[in-house]
Amino acid sequence: MWDRLEALRRARAGRRIAALFEEDPGRAARFTIRAGGMLLDYSKTQVDDALRAALIELAEEADLAGRARAMMSGAKINETEGRAALHTALRAPEGAGPVRVDGADVLPGVHATLRRMEAFAGAVREGRERGQGGAYTDIVNIGIGGSDLGPAMAVRALHPYADGPRCHFVSNVDGADIADTLAGLDPARTLVIVASKTFTTIETMTNAHTARDWMGRAVADPAAQFAALSTALDRTAAFGIPEARVFPFADWVGGRYSVWGPIGLALMIAIGPARFRDFLAGGHWMDRHFIEAPPQENMPLMLALTGLWHAQVCGHATRAVLPYDQRLARLPAYLQQLEMESNGKGVTMDGATPRASTAPVIWGEPGTNAQHSFMQLLHQGTQVVPCEFLVAAEGHEPELAHHHRLLVANCLAQAEALMRGRSLEEAREMLDGRYAGEALERQARHRVFPGDRPSVTLAYPKLTPEMLGRILALYEHRVFAEGAILGINSFDQWGVELGKELAKSLEPALRGEEVAASGSTRALAAFLRGA
Repeated sequence: MWDRLEALRRARAGRRIAALFEEDPGRAARFTIRAGGMLLDYSKTQVDDALRAALIELAEEADLAGRARAMMSGAKINETEGRAALHTALRAPEGAGPVRVDGADVLPGVHATLRRMEAFAGAVREGRERGQGGAYTDIVNIGIGGSDLGPAMAVRALHPYADGPRCHFVSNVDGADIADTLAGLDPARTLVIVASKTFTTIETMTNAHTARDWMGRAVADPAAQFAALSTALDRTAAFGIPEARVFPFADWVGGRYSVWGPIGLALMIAIGPARFRDFLAGGHWMDRHFIEAPPQENMPLMLALTGLWHAQVCGHATRAVLPYDQRLARLPAYLQQLEMESNGKGVTMDGATPRASTAPVIWGEPGTNAQHSFMQLLHQGTQVVPCEFLVAAEGHEPELAHHHRLLVANCLAQAEALMRGRSLEEAREMLDGRYAGEALERQARHRVFPGDRPSVTLAYPKLTPEMLGRILALYEHRVFAEGAILGINSFDQWGVELGKELAKSLEPALRGEEVAASGSTRALAAFLRGA
């Protein structure tokens, strides 16, 4: 099938996307999916009927539907670690299931933990759970990777719904991160949440000890103002955190998929348990859609297949994510981890080398900021970068509706301009009368836009907790679909481990000790310790 797709690519060489709309006036409707109040438009790509059929056949050959059902039923699809990948269970409603791992239904435990989280979050929000100086005014979430990127992104995205204590996030072991975050906070009215499944993650635990020392200079019992998101009850107890304030999650929840459970505690405290339930409901809706919708109407599948076409068949090495929604400013970083840590692999499930490249490089920035930075390259650069736009029909500031109209107009204009471009002849006509002769030709060439740059747009009514849940689950299933079709394991992350191991072995070099490392690394260590 990959060979067939490559043949389809060659056959479409030189055919412009804009021409497809001229040939087919109904193209926009036929290459758009409407579901759950959302609209996914992939018509501004080279995908046509024949190509879509071939891509869907690719998914069928990989038994994607079967793999998806296996994932959601609790099968151990993370084969290299011998685990299930059951983040979907975290958002399953009461009465769903059963979902079994090793014969046991995991949903009762999921819902019991969720109720414990709701009780604790409600007590913090209402001031019944309080610090030694009074009701909590601030929450500091200490984590890294999925224990930070998910909740930090979601808290920012749902700021209009945040009516609880202020939430802050610390992830970097760079002391500047925690120093700047704690500066100005009242330690007697600050709750610290430490998010680490094993309670051994070196960056997280270094920051946790620093936060406890900071708090200990102001309160008698600093550990009393800590909570933990961890399965290591012995280590959390040794740190001083009572079991009643420890919220565990199973090893079948990967870090980058964990915002739906205890890792989302800071989000729940910020927006309240009822709205957090709305967030979960949005994710569960997308789970059902992914399992039940036919291929041409399946948002995650068609988003994945379009991505595979661009990255694996056309060879576009990067993908830009452009949310025209300021509160989704951290979404590109969140999706970087989701896709690149999941699918950035060089080996298939059976130990072979992948036939095609795997994950593209994911990057981006909110519009309209992007238009005044890197979109110059997207329009006139020599490499093609497929773009994904996200935009809401309505903002949260009705008094600033004119801002939102301008925002939406810019989003639509960028997608249109990337596709349409501007020819040399059009540039000449635009400048005629201002320049003549060689000057006209030279100036016109600077104003040519090649166009034919593909993009996908996801539009939605308003960024609510439920809609954010749908968007995040859409991207999770997209990543899963891409990985399953490529034959790789999207749920391990061995590439994260090597750097961690070397960091531990190299730290002695910064104390002047001899270590096994390259001459370059030893020289850098000597310089950095002042030798």
